[in-house]
Amino acid sequence: MGTPIISIQNAAIEQNKNVVLDNVSLDIDAGAFVYFIGRTGSGKSSLIRTLYAALPLKSGEISICNTTLAKLKSRHVHKLRRSLGIVFQDFKLLPDRNVYQNLEFVLRATGWKNKAERHERINEVLTLVNLEGKEKKFPQTLSGGEQQRLSISRALLNYPKVLLADEPTGNLDPITREEIINVLQNVNKQGTTILMATHDFGIIQKYPGKTFKCEKGMVTEVVLKNG
Repeated sequence: MGTPIISIQNAAIEQNKNVVLDNVSLDIDAGAFVYFIGRTGSGKSSLIRTLYAALPLKSGEISICNTTLAKLKSRHVHKLRRSLGIVFQDFKLLPDRNVYQNLEFVLRATGWKNKAERHERINEVLTLVNLEGKEKKFPQTLSGGEQQRLSISRALLNYPKVLLADEPTGNLDPITREEIINVLQNVNKQGTTILMATHDFGIIQKYPGKTFKCEKGMVTEVVLKNG
């Protein structure tokens, strides 16, 4: 066994200066598909947000992609996030740019200077999420599932080691939820570690993975029965 790609030791996770999870300790190996489940307000989203340094670590230790969060200076947060892909429940797409421009904006902002290389990478990620041919569409003309697939493709642009998905199926209908999970499963098969916060137990039972439950201020590993 190698070094875990994510290691959390005795961590306290806070939201609005209130501790929502305490004494969190767990390791996640590279290539894993991991769920964090729990009711709204249980702390699962706060844990995800702490992992990409959107929330400060209250106490304890977290290492992710060889970065120790307690030692991470604010001016270096962008470097950590280039090792991560982040998928949000509400997509966070740029409405005044089409599909291609949404992706090119990210590549330009992260240092891709060669136009041909940008074009090739955009085509690769759009094919991966089955959005080829939609390059000129604007986000508001896409279905909810297409918008989420676009947000996943955006998260994959810089070859992240870890993809963090915060309730990525929360605003979608059941059929579309399954489409998104299938996309994430395919991404995982290519070697990307995936952490997904969700309250959709049905998805987890149909697409099982290592599962941690956030409840009553604690995080515990659980095994859910199929069916």
